[in-house]
Amino acid sequence: MTTKAKICGLSTPETVKTAFDGGAAYLGFVFFARSPRNVEPETAARLVEPVRGRGVQTVAVTVDPDDALIDRLMATMRPDLIQVHGKETPSRVREIAQRSGVGVIKAFSVSSSADVDQAKAYETLAEQFLFDARPVEGSALPGGTGARFDWSLLQGRRFSRPHFLAGGLDPWNVGAAVAASGAPLVDVSSGVERGPGLKDPALITAFLDAVKRA
Repeated sequence: MTTKAKICGLSTPETVKTAFDGGAAYLGFVFFARSPRNVEPETAARLVEPVRGRGVQTVAVTVDPDDALIDRLMATMRPDLIQVHGKETPSRVREIAQRSGVGVIKAFSVSSSADVDQAKAYETLAEQFLFDARPVEGSALPGGTGARFDWSLLQGRRFSRPHFLAGGLDPWNVGAAVAASGAPLVDVSSGVERGPGLKDPALITAFLDAVKRA
């Protein structure tokens, strides 16, 4: 099985190019004002233009997005997928998919097997799942905090959709994470940064190289 990677929270032409050249299968851009990785849809549109149609999937990462944001994203960035990382209900995920016309990645905050079980309610609605560590109480961010969960909670689980493992991954632990979880897709954000929101091209390259060896 070949593991595929998503580099999330990209915000500069250099890091987009590094991720693309390194073989990332997905490029993620964050649209959430409280995140240090937040970008405007128009900025993301400029960033993805050099790689559009070149075999990489672009992902708009949102948190409980309203219709206005969905419409703005589709008019500007035109992502291949929309990731929802909030408390979106199954009916809201259906609405987002229908309104945007693209697939939805539904993210789940995980600290127990019961949290993984939530995916069952979305199996006919989301195109992919993403399992991230549950943020600490009071955190302003639903993900991208560097926290991790027990990767073995995913081992042996079968889903009708491909799924990402996220939360606390970096170039040094992603191989062990893939082995422990069996996840076919991995997602990294803070693990390839030299500071909050500051992606490091060298760490991106190192992460993608480690995924290829996983």
